[in-house]
Amino acid sequence: MNIQSFFDPVPDYLFKKSYPDNSLFRQIKVYGNDFPELKDIKIALIGLKEKRGTAKAESVDRGSAEIREKLYELKKGQSSYQIADLGDLISGDSLNNTYQNIRQVGEYLMKQQILPVFFGGTHDLDYGQYLSYQKMKKLVSMVSVDSKIDMEEDGKEDSRHTQEIVLHQPNFLFSYTHLAYQSFLVDPALVNVLEKLYFDHVRLGQIRDKFNEIEPLIRDADLLTFDLSAIQSADAPGAVDAQPFGLSGEEACQISWFAGTNEKLSSFGLYGYDPYFDDANNKTAKVAAVMIWYFIEGFYSRKDSLSFKSADYIKYTVSLDNKPNNLVFYKSKRSGKWWMEIPHNETNRFDRVSTVPCSYADYQLAQKGEIPERWINSQIKLY
Repeated sequence: MNIQSFFDPVPDYLFKKSYPDNSLFRQIKVYGNDFPELKDIKIALIGLKEKRGTAKAESVDRGSAEIREKLYELKKGQSSYQIADLGDLISGDSLNNTYQNIRQVGEYLMKQQILPVFFGGTHDLDYGQYLSYQKMKKLVSMVSVDSKIDMEEDGKEDSRHTQEIVLHQPNFLFSYTHLAYQSFLVDPALVNVLEKLYFDHVRLGQIRDKFNEIEPLIRDADLLTFDLSAIQSADAPGAVDAQPFGLSGEEACQISWFAGTNEKLSSFGLYGYDPYFDDANNKTAKVAAVMIWYFIEGFYSRKDSLSFKSADYIKYTVSLDNKPNNLVFYKSKRSGKWWMEIPHNETNRFDRVSTVPCSYADYQLAQKGEIPERWINSQIKLY
C-alpha cells in the first residue's frame, strides 16, 4: 500500500517556520518536502479537512493547520518521541469515500503497530476511524466524548454517525461508552436505547461529581473519539457546535491523558474545530493542541503489561455471602490501577474481555459485601 498517496504535505508556512530546539516540532518527522519514514514510528498525526458531514461548517477545512500551528509551538516533554506528522488526509470524491480513506489509513497504520491520531474535520469522521477495526477479527470497545448523542434518524451525518456505528454490519462493536452528554441536548429515548443495549453513558454532571471514576471506562477502550463541543464555549468557542456548558479545558486534557495511558487504546480522534467561530487568538486550536500533547505524554507514560499472572500485579480475592462467592481483583504495582475478573463462558468471541478495568472504589464496595455495578454490567455484556 502506498500510504503517501493518501496525503497532502503540511502547509509550507508551517513547515518552514522557525521553531526553537525545545519545541515539539523539532521532535517530529513532518511531511514537508519528503514523506516521513515510518520505521520505528509509534504515533502518526493525521490532519482531516473534510466538512461535508455537517451543515454548520464554515472553515473546518482550515482547522488541522491551525491546530498544528499551536501544537508545533508547544515544548517537548520528558520522553524520546517516535512521532510522524503525515500531513492532511486527502478527502474523497464523496463523503463516504473519505470515510473509506480514513479506514484504509487507520487499518494500515495499526497493522504496523502505529497509533493514528486524527484531528480536524467533523465528528462524523469517527465512522471511518471505527471502520479501521473491521478486518481485525476481534470485538472492540469505543468511547465517545460529546455533548450530544448523535443517533438522530434525521439530519446530517454529524447527528447520526453514532447510530451508523452501532448498526454497522458486520457488527464488531462489543462495548460503547458515551461521556459528558448534557441532558437538555439529548432525547431521553436515545438514553433508553443505550441502556437497552447495555452501553455505558455518563452525564456531564455525573462526571463532575466523580471525575476519576470515568478512567476505568476510558481504560477499556480500543478507540476514543472526542467532539470539541463537549468543552464549554468559554474554553472552546471554535467548536462546530459550541455549547455554553461542558467540560473545562483542563478536564478535556485529563481525559486525553487517560486515553494516552491506556495500553489497549490503538487510535484517538479529535474532531469538530472550526476556526471561523474561534476567538482572535485561536483559543480552541490551543486547547486541541494541548489535548494532543497530553495524549502523547500519556502514551509515553504507559506502564502496565496487562499480564495479570505476572509479578507486576497483586491479586485480591473478596469473599461474598451470596453468588458470586468470590470477586477477584488485580492491582498494578507500577501504576496503582485496578482490574476485576468477570467469569464467563469460554468462547472465542469473548476471550479477550475476562478481566476489565475498575477502580479502587469497586474493590471497597466488594469488601462491604456489595457487588459493584461495573461487575454486573460486564456480566450482562459477556452473556
